[in-house]
Amino acid sequence: MSRELLQNVRVLDPVSGSDRIADILIAEGDIKAVEDKIAEFPADTEVRDCQGLILGPGLTDIYSHSGEPGFEDRETLESLMQAAAAGGFTRLAILPDTSPPVDNLAGLALLQQHIRNLPIGLPRLYFWGALTAGVKGQQMAELGELASCAVVGFADGLPLSNPALVRRLLEYIQPLGKSVALWPCDRTLAGKGAAREGAVSVRLGLPGIPASAETSALAAILELVASAGTPVHIMRVSTARSVELIRDAKARGLPVTASVTWMHLLLNVGALSGNSQDSGGKNALTASLAYDPNLHLEPPLGNLSDQLALIQAVKDGVIDAIAIDHNPHTYEEKTVAFADSPPGAIGLELALPLLWHGLVETGEFSALELWRVLSAGPAVCLGQTPLTVAPGVSAELILFDPEMSWTVDGQSLKSRSANTPWLGQQLAGKVVQTWIN
Repeated sequence: MSRELLQNVRVLDPVSGSDRIADILIAEGDIKAVEDKIAEFPADTEVRDCQGLILGPGLTDIYSHSGEPGFEDRETLESLMQAAAAGGFTRLAILPDTSPPVDNLAGLALLQQHIRNLPIGLPRLYFWGALTAGVKGQQMAELGELASCAVVGFADGLPLSNPALVRRLLEYIQPLGKSVALWPCDRTLAGKGAAREGAVSVRLGLPGIPASAETSALAAILELVASAGTPVHIMRVSTARSVELIRDAKARGLPVTASVTWMHLLLNVGALSGNSQDSGGKNALTASLAYDPNLHLEPPLGNLSDQLALIQAVKDGVIDAIAIDHNPHTYEEKTVAFADSPPGAIGLELALPLLWHGLVETGEFSALELWRVLSAGPAVCLGQTPLTVAPGVSAELILFDPEMSWTVDGQSLKSRSANTPWLGQQLAGKVVQTWIN
C-alpha cells in the first residue's frame, strides 16, 4: 500500500478535542505519525500540500434507507455506499424496511450476500434488525436469532403504536445487549398531515401535523424506558418540546440517546413557502420552490422555534448525533402534489458541505462540534468505539475541501436518486478523498 504525507492540513479529532494544523503520515492503511512538522519520511512517500483542507475521522450515519433489495430503481447497495463514500461516511447503518425486510435470518443473509459481491474499498455497512415481523408493528420479530448474527441493533424505523408491545420488546431485548432505536410518532394524531401545524401550513393549505404527535409518543416511550431500564435511542427528534423531555430524562439518569436529522437543523417549515420571511432567515436554500415535494419529510420540518431549539440541543449534548436518514425516491414518485408524495430526501453527499456552511461558517457550531455529532456521537449511539486521528490506529479518514465548488445534478451525484431540494444548485464543499482500510 502507498505512503502519503499530508502537509499543513487542519486535523480535527473530536475524541481528543484537538483542532490543529499538522502533518500526517499514512502508510499500509495505518496512521504512522501526526506531528506539527514531519521532516523525515521514506523516499517513496507521496507528499501533498493540504493547506486549506480539513482531515478528520470518517463520518458515521446511524440510520438510512436502502432501495435494494426490492426497490433497486431507487437505490442499490452499491450506489448507496458510493454516495456515502462521496459524502465522507465510512460507516452507515441501514434500516430494515427493505423488501424482504430484515426481520429474520434469511433477510439478513440476503443482504450480506449482496455485500460480498460488491467492490472493495466501500464504506462499512451495518444492518438494523427489525423489531417486529414484516416491520408492521404487530408482533415481535426473531430478535434472538438476529442478535446472534451481527445486527447493529433493532429498529423498525416506523412508529410503534402499541405501548404494550413496546414494553415487551424492551424487556426482551435488554439481556441481548443490542441497541434499540424508536421513532416517537402517534399516527392517530398525525393523521394525513404533510407539514408541521402552524401559520405556514394553514397559509399553504397543507394538512398539519401537531407537535404533540411526536411529544405524546415520546413521553410514553420515556416512561417505558424508566420502567424497563433498557437503553433506547430516540430517532428523528424534531420539536422544541421533545428537546425539553429528553433533557429532563437525561437529568433523571434514564439511559437514552437521541438524534436529529440533518435537514431539520438547516431548514424549517418556512422553506415550504419559498418565503424568507416565513423561515426567519434560518433556511439554508439559496432558492426554494414552494410546495417542493423534496421538502416533504417525516417528521415534517418544524417551526423556527423548533429549529433553534434543535441547534442548541446539539451544542448542549442533549441530542447526541446528527443522522442523515437518506431516503431515495425516483423522479416519478416525487413528481406529484406535495401531500401525495412519499416523504423523504437523499442526503449522504450533501449533509457535510451544507452543515459546514450553514452552521460552522455562521458560527453556530465549532468545527469540532460538527465533527463530534457526525462521527463520534453516532458511533457511540451504535455501541461502537469512536474513530480517532492518532498514530497506530487504522486510517479511516476523510479529506474535506470546504471551498470546492460543485453542482448538485445527476452527473455529480453517486446516489441513483436525486430527490433533494438542492437539485441544480451550486454548492461549496466536497470530500476529495476517503480512506477506508
